[in-house]
Amino acid sequence: MFAVMLQRWHEIAFLHWSCDPALLRSRLPRQLQADTFEGKAWVSLTPFLLTGLRPPLFPHRLGFAFPEMNLRTYVSGPDGPGIWFFSLDAAQLLAVVGARAVFGLPYFRAEMSVDIGARENVYFSERGRQAKARIRIAKQDPITAPSLLDVFLTARFRLYSTVRGQLITAKVTHPHGSGISE
Repeated sequence: MFAVMLQRWHEIAFLHWSCDPALLRSRLPRQLQADTFEGKAWVSLTPFLLTGLRPPLFPHRLGFAFPEMNLRTYVSGPDGPGIWFFSLDAAQLLAVVGARAVFGLPYFRAEMSVDIGARENVYFSERGRQAKARIRIAKQDPITAPSLLDVFLTARFRLYSTVRGQLITAKVTHPHGSGISE
């Protein structure tokens, strides 16, 4: 399998909420089920700064850079565990159009910013009159010993989407692998 696009995520925040898996059933394609941790499904909001969005043969410095914010959940599907995106806001119109066309992802163009500070980051996204969020996150030390829940929520290596009514999957790679050590 070859990479279609490359990108890096910086200053990412993960905000997670647990919910009853039944609440997600009608919002997922029939081939997917909400993946659960200790009987709970999870929905996450992930704001970040994306850099270097480009085809594989292009250098990082020629890639696009822009804020993005995703609303996602965790699923099990025919190819294994993965992510299902309910909504993705991005400040780059070409990225929105491309991701919608190629992957069927629910991207929306939004006015966005990421203010990176020494002690906190402030993420902002406004999608016309449809959605608006301002999130202030205090910076913390990196997690050095991830819990089982941390791994469940972050060690996802595929995404699911639908293109013309057909479920598709795309492999996702992370520069730093996640895992559990005994």
